[in-house]
Amino acid sequence: MMKFDKIRIPKKGERIEVRDNKLSVPDNPIVPFIEGDGVGPDIMRASRRVWDAAVERAYKGKRKILWCEIYAGQKAKGIYGEVLPKDTINAIGHFIVAIKGPLITPVGGGYRSLNVAMRQTLDLYACVRPVKYYSGVPSPVIHPEKMDMVIVRENTEDVYAGIEWPQGSSEAKKVISYLNNEFGAKIREDSGIGVKPISIYATKRLVKKAVKYAIDKKRKSVTLVHKGNIMKFTEGAFRDWGYEVAKEEFGDKTITETQLWEEYNDRIPEGKILINDRIADSMFQQILTRADEYDVIALPNLNGDYLSDACAAQVGGLGMAPGGNIGDFVALFEACHGAAPKYANMDKVNPSALILSGVMMMDYLGWDDAARQVEKALEAAIKGKKVTYDLHRLMKGATLLKTSEFASAVIENI
Repeated sequence: MMKFDKIRIPKKGERIEVRDNKLSVPDNPIVPFIEGDGVGPDIMRASRRVWDAAVERAYKGKRKILWCEIYAGQKAKGIYGEVLPKDTINAIGHFIVAIKGPLITPVGGGYRSLNVAMRQTLDLYACVRPVKYYSGVPSPVIHPEKMDMVIVRENTEDVYAGIEWPQGSSEAKKVISYLNNEFGAKIREDSGIGVKPISIYATKRLVKKAVKYAIDKKRKSVTLVHKGNIMKFTEGAFRDWGYEVAKEEFGDKTITETQLWEEYNDRIPEGKILINDRIADSMFQQILTRADEYDVIALPNLNGDYLSDACAAQVGGLGMAPGGNIGDFVALFEACHGAAPKYANMDKVNPSALILSGVMMMDYLGWDDAARQVEKALEAAIKGKKVTYDLHRLMKGATLLKTSEFASAVIENI
């Protein structure tokens, strides 16, 4: 077992391993968790109660998660003197599967996003965000039940690569001068500069994961979303490379939209996955008007960030939005919302996003029975109008619950 500085490893648990190119999950896996900043401790305590109850009910004591706390953000700073210690990175990599609450990211100055840092350091290149409607959740659209998508967003490149220099810096001046003088660009001298890399390597492995997900989960299509009509050699290339890898790796299981029209009379044949593409701005209106026509969505980093939040708004907002950052095997699951420090320690906010991130984690472990227990119980609590303040203010006749009370209401339905 790897040694850690300030992390206490459960004595009875076992490590998840990778064998024969797939996860090998013991009945008592050690799973690291990060409480998070702000509301993180409140929602993590509530969520762990729900997950443990579901595992107990589904497997009657034969399986159990052994939780191991690791540290990032403000709690890590108090323990280690730094916000993202090596201990934490090493623990996630060693134990393969982990889950976290939200972490504070300073706007403007301060340290860079810890979420981005963990994704890049651990090479968690795919941000997977299922967007699904649960009955009873208030929605701003007429038919939220039409939304059932899985967004697979590239996590390591695009503007999130962090290659940028502030206005007036020597680096920015050098880049501006070089581009203006060598390539005839007309960049204003008072500009900040950022670089947007999109590579063949990162694109193809991301789209490969999206297509494999669609095949494994028996989904009907994978849509490549891009702004390739304007950024032809980055996002346009993302589109082209996406089609290439779908043909190279899954040619016997995929068809393009052109093939669908010309060869299959606009009907997807049994056992085939449709690969198509859409311009990003068009896709934003289509998720409102034709949501049921889309299934798995693969896209570059920034567009994926925007689109996933816009989709979440249709099914209850970020309080209902789970997510996972997944590499070849290592996976870090997380609620998609922020830390909301003004609500810290108030036992107030909706833990559903983190609870549902745990559902994703259980699915990843192959513990489907426990995952379905949680989903059904959470939906039953919401349909019974037992909700936290964010949903309570949108529902007539609802019972207002605290974070911990909502977890209890979910557990009652397990």
